[in-house]
Amino acid sequence: MNDAKTPSAQARAAAVEAPEVDVTIEVPRGSFLKRGSLGRIDFLSPFPCPFNYGSVPNYLGLEGDLLDALVLGPRLPFGTRVRVRAWGAVTQTDRGMVDDKLVCSARPLTAGQKAFVLRFFHFYARCKGLLNVLRGRPGRNACDGWCSAAQAMARARPRQESWKGPVVKY
Repeated sequence: MNDAKTPSAQARAAAVEAPEVDVTIEVPRGSFLKRGSLGRIDFLSPFPCPFNYGSVPNYLGLEGDLLDALVLGPRLPFGTRVRVRAWGAVTQTDRGMVDDKLVCSARPLTAGQKAFVLRFFHFYARCKGLLNVLRGRPGRNACDGWCSAAQAMARARPRQESWKGPVVKY
């Protein structure tokens, strides 16, 4: 049997390509309370968050805030810090700014998980677009699809000690 085609060899190869990141949970799975990277409440959502949502504390995304990350799996309490593999990323555009979201899990993502995450962010982009119109904040809002975690992290930059929070208002 060719070892390169066995499931365990495929899993090992995928794990090598999926970087490990530290993620701090800001919005536990099932929560209606959306907090930002500094812990302040941004808004109360009409829908529960389907993922553990947080950020990678040592990277800044292109919009100047901590690099977003979601962690699939059971609910994690607010403030939990986990080290987990990033199996890919969803590229979101918010008010014309690229806002990558690392998609993390203890195991490689299934096709169903990837499809669910993508459907959620397409829905989220429409909701966020409406919210931005109501707030008078112009710019394109869209889900631009999947990319590798490595691509999203290459667009991010290391967080400097002097970072005091996002410069763009939520």
